[in-house]
Amino acid sequence: MDMRDWIVALILGFVEGMTEFAPVSSTGHMIIVDDMLFKSAKLLGSTEVANTFKVVIQLGSIMAVVIVFWSRLWSLVGINIGRTSSPPPHSRLKLSHVIVGLIPAAVLGFAFEDIIDNYLFRTVPVLLALIAGAILMLVADWKSKKHRDFQGAALDEITYRQAFLIGLFQCISLWPGFSRSGATISGGVLMGLNHRAAADFTFIMAVPIMFGASAVSLFKKWDVMTMDVIPFFIVGFISAFVFAWVSIRFFLALISRVKLRPFAIYRIILAVILAIIYFSMA
Repeated sequence: MDMRDWIVALILGFVEGMTEFAPVSSTGHMIIVDDMLFKSAKLLGSTEVANTFKVVIQLGSIMAVVIVFWSRLWSLVGINIGRTSSPPPHSRLKLSHVIVGLIPAAVLGFAFEDIIDNYLFRTVPVLLALIAGAILMLVADWKSKKHRDFQGAALDEITYRQAFLIGLFQCISLWPGFSRSGATISGGVLMGLNHRAAADFTFIMAVPIMFGASAVSLFKKWDVMTMDVIPFFIVGFISAFVFAWVSIRFFLALISRVKLRPFAIYRIILAVILAIIYFSMA
Protein backbone atom coordinates (compact mmCIF):
# COMPACT_ATOMS: atom_id res chain seq x y z
CA MET A 1 0.00 0.00 0.00
CA ASP A 2 1.70 3.17 -1.20
CA MET A 3 1.08 6.80 -0.24
CA ARG A 4 -1.43 7.31 -3.06
CA ASP A 5 -3.63 4.55 -1.68
CA TRP A 6 -3.53 6.11 1.81
CA ILE A 7 -4.61 9.48 0.39
CA VAL A 8 -7.38 7.93 -1.71
CA ALA A 9 -8.73 6.01 1.31
CA LEU A 10 -8.71 9.21 3.37
CA ILE A 11 -10.49 11.26 0.70
CA LEU A 12 -13.13 8.62 -0.02
CA GLY A 13 -13.82 8.31 3.70
CA PHE A 14 -14.16 12.09 3.85
CA VAL A 15 -16.68 12.14 0.97
CA GLU A 16 -18.72 9.31 2.51
CA GLY A 17 -18.68 10.78 6.00
CA MET A 18 -19.57 14.31 4.97
CA THR A 19 -22.39 13.37 2.57
CA GLU A 20 -24.02 10.18 3.87
CA PHE A 21 -26.34 11.90 6.33
CA ALA A 22 -26.58 15.41 4.93
CA PRO A 23 -29.51 15.79 2.49
CA VAL A 24 -27.20 16.19 -0.50
CA SER A 25 -26.98 12.58 -1.76
CA SER A 26 -23.84 10.60 -1.07
CA THR A 27 -24.55 8.66 -4.30
CA GLY A 28 -24.21 11.79 -6.40
CA HIS A 29 -20.89 12.62 -4.80
CA MET A 30 -19.58 9.08 -5.10
CA ILE A 31 -20.22 9.20 -8.86
CA ILE A 32 -17.67 11.99 -9.04
CA VAL A 33 -15.04 10.30 -6.89
CA ASP A 34 -15.61 6.96 -8.63
CA ASP A 35 -14.28 8.49 -11.84
CA MET A 36 -11.65 10.72 -10.22
CA LEU A 37 -10.21 8.52 -7.47
CA PHE A 38 -11.35 4.91 -7.50
CA LYS A 39 -9.46 4.21 -10.69
CA SER A 40 -6.30 5.83 -9.29
CA ALA A 41 -5.92 3.47 -6.31
CA LYS A 42 -4.09 0.24 -7.06
CA LEU A 43 -5.97 -1.65 -4.34
CA LEU A 44 -9.31 -0.71 -5.87
CA GLY A 45 -8.54 -2.20 -9.25
CA SER A 46 -10.82 -5.10 -8.33
CA THR A 47 -14.57 -4.50 -8.43
CA GLU A 48 -15.06 -6.74 -5.40
CA VAL A 49 -12.51 -4.81 -3.35
CA ALA A 50 -14.01 -1.47 -4.41
CA ASN A 51 -17.55 -2.56 -3.49
CA THR A 52 -16.38 -3.96 -0.15
CA PHE A 53 -14.54 -0.73 0.60
CA LYS A 54 -17.77 1.22 0.07
CA VAL A 55 -19.50 -1.03 2.60
CA VAL A 56 -16.69 -0.53 5.12
CA ILE A 57 -16.72 3.27 4.93
CA GLN A 58 -20.52 3.29 5.13
CA LEU A 59 -20.22 1.26 8.32
CA GLY A 60 -17.82 3.91 9.65
CA SER A 61 -20.45 6.58 8.98
CA ILE A 62 -23.22 4.69 10.74
CA MET A 63 -20.99 4.15 13.78
CA ALA A 64 -20.75 7.93 14.07
CA VAL A 65 -24.55 8.10 14.32
CA VAL A 66 -24.47 5.50 17.08
CA ILE A 67 -22.02 7.65 19.08
CA VAL A 68 -23.95 10.90 18.56
CA PHE A 69 -27.29 9.32 19.49
CA TRP A 70 -25.91 6.88 22.06
CA SER A 71 -28.25 7.87 24.91
CA ARG A 72 -31.28 8.24 22.67
CA LEU A 73 -30.76 4.82 21.07
CA TRP A 74 -30.59 3.13 24.48
CA SER A 75 -33.72 4.98 25.54
CA LEU A 76 -35.62 3.27 22.72
CA VAL A 77 -35.46 0.05 24.73
CA GLY A 78 -36.17 1.72 28.06
CA ILE A 79 -32.59 2.17 29.29
CA ASN A 80 -31.60 5.67 30.41
CA ILE A 81 -27.93 6.54 29.98
CA GLY A 82 -26.73 10.00 30.90
CA ARG A 83 -30.26 11.29 31.46
CA THR A 84 -31.42 12.64 34.81
CA SER A 85 -35.03 12.62 33.69
CA SER A 86 -37.04 11.21 30.85
CA PRO A 87 -40.15 12.28 28.96
CA PRO A 88 -43.51 10.78 29.95
CA PRO A 89 -43.86 7.19 28.69
CA HIS A 90 -46.92 8.00 26.59
CA SER A 91 -45.08 10.67 24.58
CA ARG A 92 -41.57 9.27 24.39
CA LEU A 93 -40.12 7.97 21.15
CA LYS A 94 -40.08 4.17 21.30
CA LEU A 95 -38.41 1.42 19.31
CA SER A 96 -41.83 0.55 17.91
CA HIS A 97 -42.01 3.98 16.24
CA VAL A 98 -38.70 3.27 14.49
CA ILE A 99 -39.88 -0.18 13.37
CA VAL A 100 -43.11 1.29 11.97
CA GLY A 101 -41.05 3.86 10.06
CA LEU A 102 -38.76 1.20 8.61
CA ILE A 103 -41.42 -1.22 7.36
CA PRO A 104 -42.41 0.53 4.08
CA ALA A 105 -38.86 0.92 2.72
CA ALA A 106 -37.86 -2.57 3.87
CA VAL A 107 -40.80 -4.14 2.01
CA LEU A 108 -40.41 -2.10 -1.19
CA GLY A 109 -36.63 -2.38 -1.15
CA PHE A 110 -36.84 -6.17 -1.00
CA ALA A 111 -39.54 -6.32 -3.68
CA PHE A 112 -37.84 -4.02 -6.19
CA GLU A 113 -34.14 -4.63 -5.42
CA ASP A 114 -33.35 -6.02 -8.87
CA ILE A 115 -35.14 -3.20 -10.70
CA ILE A 116 -33.35 -0.59 -8.62
CA ASP A 117 -29.94 -2.18 -9.19
CA ASN A 118 -30.47 -2.72 -12.92
CA TYR A 119 -32.14 0.53 -13.93
CA LEU A 120 -31.63 3.28 -11.36
CA PHE A 121 -27.93 3.05 -10.49
CA ARG A 122 -27.05 5.09 -13.56
CA THR A 123 -25.98 8.66 -14.06
CA VAL A 124 -29.16 10.07 -15.65
CA PRO A 125 -31.57 8.61 -13.03
CA VAL A 126 -29.27 9.95 -10.28
CA LEU A 127 -29.28 13.41 -11.86
CA LEU A 128 -33.07 13.38 -12.00
CA ALA A 129 -33.22 12.21 -8.38
CA LEU A 130 -30.99 15.08 -7.28
CA ILE A 131 -33.39 17.58 -8.85
CA ALA A 132 -36.54 15.81 -7.64
CA GLY A 133 -35.17 15.61 -4.10
CA ALA A 134 -34.33 19.32 -4.16
CA ILE A 135 -37.90 20.15 -5.20
CA LEU A 136 -39.33 18.05 -2.36
CA MET A 137 -37.06 19.82 0.14
CA LEU A 138 -38.11 23.24 -1.14
CA VAL A 139 -41.78 22.23 -0.87
CA ALA A 140 -41.25 21.10 2.74
CA ASP A 141 -39.60 24.41 3.62
CA TRP A 142 -42.33 26.35 1.83
CA LYS A 143 -45.02 24.58 3.85
CA SER A 144 -43.25 25.24 7.15
CA LYS A 145 -42.79 28.92 6.31
CA LYS A 146 -46.30 29.34 4.95
CA HIS A 147 -47.62 29.41 8.51
CA ARG A 148 -45.53 31.89 10.49
CA ASP A 149 -46.61 30.39 13.79
CA PHE A 150 -45.64 26.86 12.71
CA GLN A 151 -43.37 25.29 15.32
CA GLY A 152 -43.72 21.62 14.51
CA ALA A 153 -43.89 18.67 16.84
CA ALA A 154 -40.84 17.59 18.85
CA LEU A 155 -39.31 14.14 18.51
CA ASP A 156 -40.94 12.84 21.70
CA GLU A 157 -44.35 13.87 20.35
CA ILE A 158 -44.17 11.74 17.20
CA THR A 159 -47.17 9.50 16.53
CA TYR A 160 -47.27 6.10 14.87
CA ARG A 161 -49.13 7.63 11.95
CA GLN A 162 -46.37 10.19 11.44
CA ALA A 163 -43.70 7.51 11.76
CA PHE A 164 -45.39 5.36 9.11
CA LEU A 165 -45.91 8.27 6.70
CA ILE A 166 -42.28 9.34 7.12
CA GLY A 167 -41.40 5.72 6.32
CA LEU A 168 -43.34 6.06 3.08
CA PHE A 169 -41.28 9.12 2.20
CA GLN A 170 -38.15 7.09 2.94
CA CYS A 171 -39.23 4.73 0.15
CA ILE A 172 -38.45 7.50 -2.33
CA SER A 173 -34.80 7.30 -1.24
CA LEU A 174 -34.62 3.84 -2.81
CA TRP A 175 -34.17 5.91 -5.96
CA PRO A 176 -30.37 6.45 -5.93
CA GLY A 177 -29.47 10.11 -5.69
CA PHE A 178 -32.66 11.15 -3.88
CA SER A 179 -31.00 10.97 -0.44
CA ARG A 180 -32.44 9.10 2.52
CA SER A 181 -32.08 12.06 4.87
CA GLY A 182 -33.46 14.49 2.28
CA ALA A 183 -36.56 12.36 1.73
CA THR A 184 -37.26 11.58 5.38
CA ILE A 185 -36.54 15.03 6.80
CA SER A 186 -38.78 16.56 4.14
CA GLY A 187 -41.42 13.96 4.90
CA GLY A 188 -41.15 14.64 8.61
CA VAL A 189 -41.63 18.38 8.13
CA LEU A 190 -44.58 17.79 5.79
CA MET A 191 -46.08 15.49 8.44
CA GLY A 192 -45.86 18.21 11.10
CA LEU A 193 -42.50 17.70 12.81
CA ASN A 194 -40.06 20.54 13.26
CA HIS A 195 -36.84 20.34 11.23
CA ARG A 196 -34.66 19.18 14.13
CA ALA A 197 -37.11 16.45 15.18
CA ALA A 198 -37.38 15.24 11.59
CA ALA A 199 -33.58 15.12 11.33
CA ASP A 200 -33.21 13.25 14.62
CA PHE A 201 -35.80 10.66 13.60
CA THR A 202 -34.08 10.28 10.23
CA PHE A 203 -30.70 9.52 11.80
CA ILE A 204 -32.18 7.14 14.37
CA MET A 205 -34.02 5.20 11.64
CA ALA A 206 -30.80 4.98 9.65
CA VAL A 207 -28.97 3.00 12.34
CA PRO A 208 -30.76 -0.37 12.10
CA ILE A 209 -31.38 -0.34 8.35
CA MET A 210 -27.88 0.78 7.35
CA PHE A 211 -26.05 -1.24 9.99
CA GLY A 212 -27.98 -4.36 9.02
CA ALA A 213 -27.41 -3.86 5.29
CA SER A 214 -23.70 -3.15 5.81
CA ALA A 215 -23.23 -6.16 8.09
CA VAL A 216 -24.90 -8.52 5.60
CA SER A 217 -22.89 -7.14 2.67
CA LEU A 218 -19.65 -7.35 4.64
CA PHE A 219 -20.37 -10.94 5.64
CA LYS A 220 -20.94 -11.89 1.99
CA LYS A 221 -17.69 -10.21 0.96
CA TRP A 222 -15.59 -11.45 3.88
CA ASP A 223 -13.21 -13.38 1.59
CA VAL A 224 -12.08 -10.03 0.14
CA MET A 225 -10.74 -8.94 3.54
CA THR A 226 -7.11 -9.93 2.97
CA MET A 227 -4.07 -8.52 4.75
CA ASP A 228 -3.24 -6.50 1.63
CA VAL A 229 -6.42 -4.43 1.81
CA ILE A 230 -7.16 -4.31 5.56
CA PRO A 231 -4.92 -1.24 6.23
CA PHE A 232 -6.65 0.55 3.35
CA PHE A 233 -10.07 -0.34 4.75
CA ILE A 234 -9.10 0.79 8.26
CA VAL A 235 -8.00 4.22 7.01
CA GLY A 236 -11.25 4.63 5.08
CA PHE A 237 -13.34 3.47 8.04
CA ILE A 238 -11.69 5.89 10.48
CA SER A 239 -11.89 8.76 7.99
CA ALA A 240 -15.59 8.13 7.34
CA PHE A 241 -16.31 7.83 11.06
CA VAL A 242 -14.55 11.08 12.01
CA PHE A 243 -15.99 13.18 9.19
CA ALA A 244 -19.49 11.71 9.61
CA TRP A 245 -19.36 12.63 13.31
CA VAL A 246 -18.36 16.19 12.41
CA SER A 247 -20.98 16.39 9.66
CA ILE A 248 -23.82 15.12 11.86
CA ARG A 249 -23.02 17.44 14.77
CA PHE A 250 -22.70 20.42 12.44
CA PHE A 251 -25.88 19.56 10.53
CA LEU A 252 -27.99 19.10 13.66
CA ALA A 253 -26.81 22.45 15.00
CA LEU A 254 -27.58 24.11 11.67
CA ILE A 255 -30.85 22.56 10.46
CA SER A 256 -33.18 24.48 12.80
CA ARG A 257 -31.78 27.80 11.56
CA VAL A 258 -31.21 27.35 7.84
CA LYS A 259 -33.84 24.62 7.14
CA LEU A 260 -33.52 22.66 3.88
CA ARG A 261 -33.32 25.36 1.22
CA PRO A 262 -29.48 25.75 1.12
CA PHE A 263 -29.08 22.01 0.69
CA ALA A 264 -31.69 21.96 -2.07
CA ILE A 265 -29.84 24.70 -3.96
CA TYR A 266 -26.57 22.81 -3.52
CA ARG A 267 -28.19 19.66 -4.96
CA ILE A 268 -29.34 21.54 -8.05
CA ILE A 269 -25.85 22.96 -8.57
CA LEU A 270 -24.35 19.47 -8.12
CA ALA A 271 -26.80 18.03 -10.66
CA VAL A 272 -25.81 20.69 -13.20
CA ILE A 273 -22.09 19.98 -12.66
CA LEU A 274 -22.61 16.22 -12.99
CA ALA A 275 -24.72 16.72 -16.12
CA ILE A 276 -22.01 18.84 -17.73
CA ILE A 277 -19.35 16.23 -16.89
CA TYR A 278 -21.52 13.34 -18.06
CA PHE A 279 -22.73 14.79 -21.35
CA SER A 280 -19.31 16.21 -22.23
CA MET A 281 -17.88 12.69 -21.93
CA ALA A 282 -20.73 11.03 -23.83
